Amino acid sequence: MKHLLSAADLDAATATLVLDTAAEMAGIAGREVKKLPTLRGRTVVNLFYEDSTRTRISFEAAAKRLSADVINFSAKGSSVSKGESLKDTALTLQAMGADAVVIRHPASGAPHRLATWVEGSVLNAGDGTHEHPTQALLDAYTMRSRLGRLAGLKVAVVGDVLHSRVARSNVALLATLGAKVTLVGPPTLIPVDLQTQVSYDLDAVLPDADVVMMLRVQRERMNDSYFPSEREYARRYGLDGPRMRKLPEHAIVMHPGPMNRGMEIAPEVADSARSTIVEQVANGVSVRMAVLYLLLGGKP
Repeated sequence: MKHLLSAADLDAATATLVLDTAAEMAGIAGREVKKLPTLRGRTVVNLFYEDSTRTRISFEAAAKRLSADVINFSAKGSSVSKGESLKDTALTLQAMGADAVVIRHPASGAPHRLATWVEGSVLNAGDGTHEHPTQALLDAYTMRSRLGRLAGLKVAVVGDVLHSRVARSNVALLATLGAKVTLVGPPTLIPVDLQTQVSYDLDAVLPDADVVMMLRVQRERMNDSYFPSEREYARRYGLDGPRMRKLPEHAIVMHPGPMNRGMEIAPEVADSARSTIVEQVANGVSVRMAVLYLLLGGKP
């Protein structure tokens, strides 16, 4: 594997190798010295055309724990967002000898284009409404560590699936790893191209779910009339205490963050013992360490 551009690129064996490697990396986080010399002398560039404190810090922490040098490149502004200048930036990174480029970009497909222009590895940290593969890997890792398996799990992905790259990557990866995904949300927010089960009724899905993944309601899309009002959305698709109590005893609640508390998820749910939201952040560092390690020549 040279790049990580899409969750669909991972077969079951490769995805499982990443999860197993991440479990070893998680062991390092418990040590007094949280560093490995594995990637000493390698350069990892974080190239972010969109704000994302959480993902950028997670990749930075992962690279530094593997002793790589990290360059943060915040590419804001109109001139940078044109396709030609992405190529110019790529040539600059190439000249600097970047071994890996972690890119987040508002245009779907930007990481794939970048991969044709640089010799190093390209990691997709989110492109448009297309994909976010390391988020799907850390979600799968979290499910496996909480529930002991992935094969046969029933996973409900709830909310604004249409605009969610997290949902797209999760659908692809979870199918590869043998879980059964149901998309839940208003008809206006469920895309027609994802080959998986769909339900418009959250209450009907909950009693049978092992995992409920709540997606952030992208408030910036509110005025596009995808649903009538915030209150109506919360009433039909928000996960509150009474709804949480419909879940099986062992079920867990996930959220990729950042959350709208009181909208798609109630505070009592977000802060409950079922919630894996804080774990997901910690697991993200271990998973990104594993991906960098495997891409940049660490031996499995």
